[in-house]
Amino acid sequence: MTVTTKSIVLSAIKYGDTSLIVKAFTASDGVKSYLLRGVLTSRKGKVRAGLFQPLMQLEIVATHKNKGTLERIREAKVVYPYKTLHTEIVKNSIVLFLAEILNNVIQEEEKNIPLFNYLEYALHWLDMNDQVSNFHLLFLIQLTAYLGFYPEVTQQHLPYFDLLEGNFIGKPSLNPVLEGDLLNYFRKFLGINFDALFPIKITRNLRQELLKKVLLYFELHLQGFRIPKSLTILNAVFN
Repeated sequence: MTVTTKSIVLSAIKYGDTSLIVKAFTASDGVKSYLLRGVLTSRKGKVRAGLFQPLMQLEIVATHKNKGTLERIREAKVVYPYKTLHTEIVKNSIVLFLAEILNNVIQEEEKNIPLFNYLEYALHWLDMNDQVSNFHLLFLIQLTAYLGFYPEVTQQHLPYFDLLEGNFIGKPSLNPVLEGDLLNYFRKFLGINFDALFPIKITRNLRQELLKKVLLYFELHLQGFRIPKSLTILNAVFN
């Protein structure tokens, strides 16, 4: 079946000397993997290797056999040309980090338009704004809503957040918890949009500690979740 769909590139791995295996999150069918034969040496054609950078937003014409095998992309073009994401070192580090996260956590081969729309919007915002040091924190916290474990916020005045249960509690439990300054900043990210990030001022050390706790939250709620290798690069850039 031939499908024309918007897609977001999650990863591109070299296969042999001339080909790529591309994993993409498509608007039409969720996650799909494609074999692009000869794309690394081809100078012509409607599919070029340079299109498949992390989190690029493309429109593709693809053949989907839906048999669990690698699919084929016949044509590809950029839907939204990024102005800054792959040229500014801080934003590029965030993109590599988030691409690794998304490649890990989005597995379903089925349509998920709300999640796709969220990713489109978030990437557009990141591309167009300069104050982005807290972007990845809010991105991950909002992402949990689409993955099914957004924090329960009805009791957020309580002094602890139980990372395993996903709710606020009055006394420490045996589970990992957020408390003190980390909890205060965590609260600031709940229920806001990206434009509300600007007033949030957080030190480098607290940002890194809060990110570690958010990643632990993912580990506790997603079987097989792995800490991204690009976390080291991200922390180095913000240092």
